Amino acid sequence: MLAIRLPEDIEARLEALAKRTGRTKTFYAREAIMQHLDDLEDLYLADKVAARVRAGEESTVTLDELEARLGLAD
Repeated sequence: MLAIRLPEDIEARLEALAKRTGRTKTFYAREAIMQHLDDLEDLYLADKVAARVRAGEESTVTLDELEARLGLAD
């Protein structure tokens, strides 16, 4: 269970959307959180990998090298 306080303007927008569409505010809050959570997880994973690359702990290859390794080079 999660209870959150929203700014009044956001609460009003959410309420209006729910009324216009016949869905619940909970439905839209859940959808927004799930969608944004995917984006946040991707962002933090990318940040960790970038930090490892900058620290020299992870190697990179160019697109040409990757294509050659996968047999996709012309």
